[in-house]
Amino acid sequence: MKKNFIIQLSVLLWTAISFSSCDLDINVNPNFATGSVVTPDLILPGSIAALAEDINTYNKFGALMVGYQFPGDGLSGFGDLYSYNYTSASDTGLWNNAYAHLRDIQDIITVSDENPYYIYFGAAAHVIRAYTYHLLVDEYGNVPYFEGIRGDANIAPAFDDDAAVYQAIIEELSDAVATFQAAEASSDIPLAFSRVTDPLFGGNIVKWIQFANNLKLRLLLRAAGTEIDGFVQSAFNSFSAEGFLKEDALINPGYNASSKQNPFYNDYHSSVTGAISQYAHYYLPTTYLLTFYLGTKLQDDRRGALLYRDYPATPHYQLGKQDEGRPYTPGYIWLESVLKGREQGFGAFYAFETYFLLAEAAATGHELDGDWKTNFEKGIAASFRYLESTASGSLVADADPEADAKAYIEANAGSYLANPDLATTPAQQLEAIITQKYIASNPINAHEAWNDFRRTAYPVINNAGRQPELTFASYLSDSPREDKMLVRHVYPQAEYDLNANTPDVGNSFSNPIFWDKN
Repeated sequence: MKKNFIIQLSVLLWTAISFSSCDLDINVNPNFATGSVVTPDLILPGSIAALAEDINTYNKFGALMVGYQFPGDGLSGFGDLYSYNYTSASDTGLWNNAYAHLRDIQDIITVSDENPYYIYFGAAAHVIRAYTYHLLVDEYGNVPYFEGIRGDANIAPAFDDDAAVYQAIIEELSDAVATFQAAEASSDIPLAFSRVTDPLFGGNIVKWIQFANNLKLRLLLRAAGTEIDGFVQSAFNSFSAEGFLKEDALINPGYNASSKQNPFYNDYHSSVTGAISQYAHYYLPTTYLLTFYLGTKLQDDRRGALLYRDYPATPHYQLGKQDEGRPYTPGYIWLESVLKGREQGFGAFYAFETYFLLAEAAATGHELDGDWKTNFEKGIAASFRYLESTASGSLVADADPEADAKAYIEANAGSYLANPDLATTPAQQLEAIITQKYIASNPINAHEAWNDFRRTAYPVINNAGRQPELTFASYLSDSPREDKMLVRHVYPQAEYDLNANTPDVGNSFSNPIFWDKN
């Protein structure tokens, strides 16, 4: 069990232990939680909260990779960030935390396999497991999956081919959908969800199915055209009738201002005691990023002002040229509307990404739910809607996301990156979709922007002359690649020390993930 359990769960767990104490055996430690007490309905909420922590960790790294943020002048350290020469000692939490949380998820699956009473919890756990494994594969490539979390004494599991893991988790998502559907159709109603046991969808099974479909679409588009393309093309025909989730999927296990707040807010604003966090004042947006707001590439004053303090005078420059940018300013919190409050829900999947995924699917021959242009425009509107919403989900005063999206497209009518009528080739359509997803993902969905960049090379960067307006790549990059970027993370040193099966990838500039076509 993890420390990030919500307060209600702690109460439930203590109550369960207390009620069971009336028949205590003197040889049994009443304070040791066993499988008979720690049941899936108690574990799942913590696992969902842990998923938020994992996504947040990957998001912070992705934001550094795609130019959403960089450290200001006057700060020491950050050597591996400037050089991109990441090692087995870099960002080990990306790996370690995810695998630690997978153990709890596996406990849920094991119990639910043995006891149909927990069928909903098992299906949800499979969805979360698929999500967690795709985070790992997208950063590391080959990972232990089939032997990874078996619950036995195997401390040296085999590393499975990244493409094979992708296929397996896509199938896992399909199976989870089928399990949810079967449970809903059964006359023998199993233990259902509630707001306490399901801090993602509050027990709404249709939304869980749609969420699984969203994840499946994300993975299929990423794996299209790779060595598993035959499987991928067939799987495009296997989405369930429930369709796709077209609202923000927000995890909220009871975030509050006194004890446990939203992890994004905690990192980009302040602690519950009011201490300004590192990300809040160490980092600033890059010049490259702001070209999509200030008119160099696109004009987007509305979202620029929603996102950034002092916009359009928000300080910015290029990674690796800190001495020419604004010095680090203690206490300067540079983000605005994405910091909605300590109690805000954490985004597991955003509506704008759903629409952009559907747009990409339609543009590449898989019209699953509307044409590419319609979904493209809805994706832009969904981005405005998120930025114009409060922590409770209501719109701020005078907000009109659809009208703002229309005005944005009209203001950039001369660019196919914003005006879908000008994107007349498949390449232009893909570039427009990924570029708009890049803008909408800033800085809340950065890991997906990082994945998209490696997969498609969009948004376009140009390192000639190292001009800040043309690239987010570090000026001090050690990368031998033309784009001066890295392609993956190196496995943690502990894996090399303990598991002889760990692949020797050497550095962060070689051995790209299987879907990286660049």
